[in-house]
Amino acid sequence: MDDTIFDLMEFWKKPSVIETFVDILLCAVPIWLAVMIGLVIGWSWRPRWTGLIFLGLRSKFRFLWTAPPGFGARRLWLAFTALSAFSVCRTIWSNFKGKNGKSAAMATSLASTSAASAINSEAESSDSISSPREPQEGEEIVTERDLEHLLHLFEGKDGQMEWQSMMERSTSNMAYQAWRHDPQTGPTMYRSRTVFEDATPELVRDFFWDDEFRLKWDAMLAYFKILEEFPHTGTMIVHWIKKFPFFCSDREYIIGRRIWEADKTYYCVTKGVPYPALPKRDKPRRVEHYFSSWVIRTVESCKGDGQMSACEVTLLHYSR
Repeated sequence: MDDTIFDLMEFWKKPSVIETFVDILLCAVPIWLAVMIGLVIGWSWRPRWTGLIFLGLRSKFRFLWTAPPGFGARRLWLAFTALSAFSVCRTIWSNFKGKNGKSAAMATSLASTSAASAINSEAESSDSISSPREPQEGEEIVTERDLEHLLHLFEGKDGQMEWQSMMERSTSNMAYQAWRHDPQTGPTMYRSRTVFEDATPELVRDFFWDDEFRLKWDAMLAYFKILEEFPHTGTMIVHWIKKFPFFCSDREYIIGRRIWEADKTYYCVTKGVPYPALPKRDKPRRVEHYFSSWVIRTVESCKGDGQMSACEVTLLHYSR
């Protein structure tokens, strides 16, 4: 027994053992420290569903600053450093290319817009020969088919669509419900119903349509610009950029939107549309398959007084 204890003490006195143990500590401490920093940032980031995702990517630059002196762990450390440096250099290079291409994209934007307008005018003139009614400018961007698609989802004409309840909350002046539908093919669809007490459909419609005011209450919207407007139909083409946590790429949207009104009910259709004048870039990532639309109407108040003083908003959304 004494010999075993003596051998163990002699083993720990060897410099190589102590050096290896120190190397392991120096490798582990920065990694776990980065993990803890990532978790703290994740908890404080909005939206709140991102709070539990691993955020250790912040430690890339930390790896480059704290290389350990050991021999055995240094090889592993240099491998991590090389991978991190490659990723960082790639990101810097893509950002550099994006900045250089931004001015060229802006220079060609006006020319492409005028060309697209000329093509649309020619298409309208050719369609007027075969159609008894000449289509109005911008009518082909968000069409009646998009409205029919919204009504199809809103009225639930497809009996095979099963909506699964996700959430139900209510306060003294608002009630909210949310569902989801997972089709066999295509992205997950979301549906929500919100009832606002003492609100008019016109007020709620303007609230959702006002991008300048949206910047103040939507923490994810970082930038917007109205690219084109068509007064005859009320159609708009809008450019959105939404910010995401640093471990995800920001999202870019080119959306066309239009409002139909019938019996004080507003059908607000918003969908992704192509826009050649604004070409795709590596970052932010463009979301092309996008549909997010509302049905806004007056409903009876939940207070039980029989008054039609509440506003119902039904949102149908899917994207990928």
